[in-house]
Amino acid sequence: MTAAVRTELRAVPAERENGERRRSNYLAKAYPLWYYLPAGLLFLVFFAIPTFASFFFSLTRWSLFDWEFIGFENFRQFLSEPQLIGSLRNTVVYAFLTSGAKVVLGMALGLLLTSQIRARGLLRSLVFFPVLVSTIGVGVMFTTMMHPSDGLINTALAVVGVEGPKWLADPQLALISVALVDIWKGVGLATVIYMAGIVAVPAEYYEAARVDGAGAWSTFRRITLPLIRPATFTVITLSLIGGLRSFDLIWAMTSGGPGFASDVIASVVYKQYQAGFYGLSTAGNVVMFLVVMLIVVPLNYFMRKAEVDQ
Repeated sequence: MTAAVRTELRAVPAERENGERRRSNYLAKAYPLWYYLPAGLLFLVFFAIPTFASFFFSLTRWSLFDWEFIGFENFRQFLSEPQLIGSLRNTVVYAFLTSGAKVVLGMALGLLLTSQIRARGLLRSLVFFPVLVSTIGVGVMFTTMMHPSDGLINTALAVVGVEGPKWLADPQLALISVALVDIWKGVGLATVIYMAGIVAVPAEYYEAARVDGAGAWSTFRRITLPLIRPATFTVITLSLIGGLRSFDLIWAMTSGGPGFASDVIASVVYKQYQAGFYGLSTAGNVVMFLVVMLIVVPLNYFMRKAEVDQ
C-alpha cells in the first residue's frame, strides 16, 4: 500500500469526525431555537397575520362575502367624522387620568401593604380582588350604584345631607365617573407590581439609611423611589396602553353617552361596525393602533433611556 493511499485512508475518518463535530455544534446551537417555535406560532397566528390583514382590509370596502379596494377613502372618511376630535380628546384624557391615578395609588398601597401592618394578607386580597372581577360585571354594578336617584352612592350621600351628582347622566362627569371605576378596578394590579418592586430592594440600603439617621421621607425619596423605577415604568406602560384601548367598561356604563360625552376611539369604531361599515371600522382600528404607538413608543423610549442613565 502506497503512502498516498494510507494518507487518504487516514483522512476519511478525520473528515467524518469533523463533519460529525460540525453537525453536533449546529444542533447544539439550533436546539434552544425550538423553544421559540410555540411562541412564534402564537405570535404569527394571533398578532402578525391579523395585524397585516387589518392594514389591508382598512384599504377596502368589505363584507363577509366580498371586498373592493378603495385606497385611503376609509381613512379620509373616518378622520372627517364630526365626533372624532372629541373622542380622541376623551381617549387621551381617560388614558392619562387613569394611568396617573394608578401610579400614585398603586405606589401608596404598595408601600402600605409591604409595611408591618396588621391583616396585611387580607388587605392585599381586598385590593387585588377587583382585578379578578369581570369588567362588564363591574360596569353593570356601578351603573346601578351611580343611578341619580335610586343608586346606592347618591342614597348614601343623601343620608348625610349631600345631594349626589348625576354621575353618568351629566356630560361633564360621565367620562370621569367611568375613569374612577376603572381606577378602582385596575389599581390592584399596579399595587402588586409595586409590591414586587419594593420587596426586591435590598434591605442593606434601608439599614444604611437608618444608621445615617435618614427619616422616612428621605429614605423613600433617595432609596425606594429610584430603585422601584422599573416598576413605575411598567405600571405607566400597561395602564396607558389599557386606557388608550379602553372600550368594554365605557360601553357597559355609558355606551359613549350622554350624547357623545364619553365616546372614545374604540366606541366610535364599534358604532361604525354596528352600522355595517366594516372597512371604515377597520380603518378606525388602524388609526387607534397608530395613536397608541405614537404615544407609547416614544414614552417607552424615554423611560428606558432614563433607566439606563440612572
